[in-house]
Amino acid sequence: MPPVDPGRYGPWAVITGGSEGVGRSFARRLAESGIHLLLVARRAGPLEDTAAECRALGVTVRTLAVDLSHPDAAAAVLDAVADVEVGLLVHNAGANTHSAEFLDGDPAAFQRVVELNITTPLALVAGLGAPMRDRRRGGLLLVGSLAGYLGSRRHTVYGGVKAFGRIFAEGLWLELREHGVDVLELVLGVTRTPAMQRVGLDFDIPGMPVSEPDEVAAEGLAALGRGPVHVIGAHEKLAARRSDPDRAAAVLGADRMMRRLIGAAEDPPR
Repeated sequence: MPPVDPGRYGPWAVITGGSEGVGRSFARRLAESGIHLLLVARRAGPLEDTAAECRALGVTVRTLAVDLSHPDAAAAVLDAVADVEVGLLVHNAGANTHSAEFLDGDPAAFQRVVELNITTPLALVAGLGAPMRDRRRGGLLLVGSLAGYLGSRRHTVYGGVKAFGRIFAEGLWLELREHGVDVLELVLGVTRTPAMQRVGLDFDIPGMPVSEPDEVAAEGLAALGRGPVHVIGAHEKLAARRSDPDRAAAVLGADRMMRRLIGAAEDPPR
């Protein structure tokens, strides 16, 4: 793919969840384009490994090891780039950190899912987006999920915050499109990342589309500027099925697929 334009999306970019998987792929592609980076993630070891790869490509890389579900996380990120000009935010962090049925879950842990997926990205968009609007250039790429297209068990809160993210991106796109700032929600499906591997997803189910991180990053950066929402091509048909106006059929059908994906022993009651 063509390099990302540093004149439009540089000279610095902030990537959350920038240590591995899709975040690492975004980091490498932006570094190859000559854009300096702040990489943000929870675990310092993988973060430094990716930073070293990107520095070898000739750019300056800062790292910040922080839990983005913490109330002070966004302020720490903004402080880490207060002395440089940020032309691109890639908010890639946003996992389901508390997979539990709602009534059996920990309310405080569910609140951390909200902080990670709503509170922190809104603060980052506000802090980094306002200078972009003033300069009349820049980009806000928010990574979303097919989980936000319908409700699913153990994803009651996570699916809800991902649905919020898509609607937020669409409204933000309307507000900023005439100010030179590109907004895109990049919707991912099942992707072969270390995080998804750690939770034991079965990537080999016949007919299950699976994306690769490098392909996702390339497709997402190519779609930036053509927002407000882009579903990764391998998962477009799933997104369409999950938008079926027959919500019971859509939810039950997706539930059956998810139970196969995570190796559930039996189908739920119908």
